[in-house]
Amino acid sequence: MRGNPKARQEWAVQQVKYAAQASKNLGLHASVTFSGAFAWPFVYPWPQRPAGLVDEAFDELAKRWRPILDVYEENGIDLCYELHPGEDLHDGITYEMFLEKVNNHQRANILFDPSHYVLQCLDYLQHIDIYHERIKMFHVKDAEFNPTGRQGVYGGYQNWVDRAGRFRSLGDGQVDFKSIFSKMAQYDFPGWAVLEWECALKHPEDGAREGAQFIKEHIIHVTDHVFDDFAASGLDENLNKQLLGL
Repeated sequence: MRGNPKARQEWAVQQVKYAAQASKNLGLHASVTFSGAFAWPFVYPWPQRPAGLVDEAFDELAKRWRPILDVYEENGIDLCYELHPGEDLHDGITYEMFLEKVNNHQRANILFDPSHYVLQCLDYLQHIDIYHERIKMFHVKDAEFNPTGRQGVYGGYQNWVDRAGRFRSLGDGQVDFKSIFSKMAQYDFPGWAVLEWECALKHPEDGAREGAQFIKEHIIHVTDHVFDDFAASGLDENLNKQLLGL
């Protein structure tokens, strides 16, 4: 397929469709993908973007993804876009723009990865509050962002060790996983907490061993009753009126 973009695209589309069938065969409920990028090269343009350029890009993105999303619907699989810098869907706003273009397709969902939000200075806890009904997958990956007077979000073309924003092994970064796992429990997240390890400092085997234990210690076994239920008195309208002086 070298030199034949049309054939390469058709092959790639079919592979993503096969993933829906494979997920079903494996008894899974969700699969992950990236959106691809038409508009990303124009995320911070000068001079300004031509009018309608972004809208056209998202129209084309939706046109290509709608038939794929329909295949995932046929197989009962949620397709989860990892919101990631470098892709057109990289934050909540761009996800909403895409979702509108695909008519709020019920299979167009989200993979939540807080590390990519730390590096964008995005509120990843509020993100869960806003999109919890659409979050169907979860990458447990840590990161840190330490801007200086010399570099910030864009990293100054430095390697990972020298960037202001960099991925870290679980527990070594700045992500508030206690609050994240609390919110996942609050909203009854049905999926897996999947360790994704990327770190320019720690050895991967150490990261895997420590990360698995880290996740195990953070998963919340949700209670089946409220802690003060033992003191519940049941409904008594007369008592309530008496207490209120009515």
